[in-house]
Amino acid sequence: MHALCRDCLTQFDASDPAPGRARRCPSCASPRVLAHDELFSLSIAHMDCDAFYASVEKRDNPELAGKPVIIGGGRRGVVSTACYVARIRGVHSAMPMFQALKLCPDAVVIAPRMEVYAQVSRQIRAMMQELTPAIEPLSLDEAFLDLSGTEKLHGAPPAVMLARLVRRMKDELGVTGSIGLSHNKFLAKVASDLDKPQGFAVIGQAETAAFLRDRPVRMLWGIGPAAQGALERAGIRTFADLLRWERRDLQARFGNMGDRLYHLARGEDRRRVEANAPMKSISNETTFREDTGDADILDGHLWRMAEKVSGRAKAKGLAGRVVVLKLKRSDHSLLTRRVALHDATQMADRLYRSARALFDQLGDRGPYRLLGVGIAELCPEAEADMSGDLLDPGAARRSDAERAADEIRRRFGADAIKKGRALR
Repeated sequence: MHALCRDCLTQFDASDPAPGRARRCPSCASPRVLAHDELFSLSIAHMDCDAFYASVEKRDNPELAGKPVIIGGGRRGVVSTACYVARIRGVHSAMPMFQALKLCPDAVVIAPRMEVYAQVSRQIRAMMQELTPAIEPLSLDEAFLDLSGTEKLHGAPPAVMLARLVRRMKDELGVTGSIGLSHNKFLAKVASDLDKPQGFAVIGQAETAAFLRDRPVRMLWGIGPAAQGALERAGIRTFADLLRWERRDLQARFGNMGDRLYHLARGEDRRRVEANAPMKSISNETTFREDTGDADILDGHLWRMAEKVSGRAKAKGLAGRVVVLKLKRSDHSLLTRRVALHDATQMADRLYRSARALFDQLGDRGPYRLLGVGIAELCPEAEADMSGDLLDPGAARRSDAERAADEIRRRFGADAIKKGRALR
């Protein structure tokens, strides 16, 4: 059996240890040993940073070490992410802040610093590019990598290079990540969640069917609450349930998703790692723990989402010509509204005002369980915010103020300046 020490990167042959004794590295005696028959033959990976935003904040402020940290807005805001100390107490993403603080009253709450997170993300991406050009980012803190054919280049199997990657991230950037390694994208992403934080999990071809058989279908990537409900109504709760269905019956019941379900139930995923795939949109959305129609809460969410989308667009040097508003009502019906701008933008103020106008056009159709804001028809930032808004004389002044606020946050931190609207 192939084995790898995740601390000193020693490769060795491993047999089952004696009863009662853990397997350890023969070079450094570390117990952080990864052993698998297919360890050195698999090459499709998913890297997911551990509590990324919170990890960056703890790195930049050592006084936060060991403390529960929540990234989010004021008491009427929501949790963007939380460190593992806070997660142990039940805090999770998209939870209302007041509820998170009831569960974890001693938490340190920090407003997001998207530009800082984007800079760390670019540093991680540069490390990945030293391993392979086949990188498919999913967000600032996770990406697929295809290391097929790179063993001769690096003189080591993909598993070794991936272990080296997360070690470099920790040593040089102060953030940790978890690796999933398998023979396709679906299983690599599943594997990266199996051993967090600072994990490294492997799903080989030989074990795929046995691994999936009794797992819940909710682990399927991209299967949201509505789809899960539809599967449960059809009596499908595990992969074993799914395997009992014929392909044509799944297609008849679930349409295009049925064909995808048929293949994923068997651990089959032919999608390639799409390097340099053009980004089509930038968005942010949240599902509320409880449905809400409160206008102030929804307005606060709209602003925070506009800020996040703006931050990501600025970090990537992009802008959007179309603003998109997405809402899901309590009955799971989905509303999507779009507006084309007279020129592209990456400014949070314009995104918020456009999204708010779309929201106001809907009238009172709540309560809502999901809210999202995004931009589409992307273009380089050099083509954005050029002509101003003749119908809004204050737009240029607000744009200048936002640029100035961005610079203040970049130099002095996210809390140096903040809009009152962000605290709703």
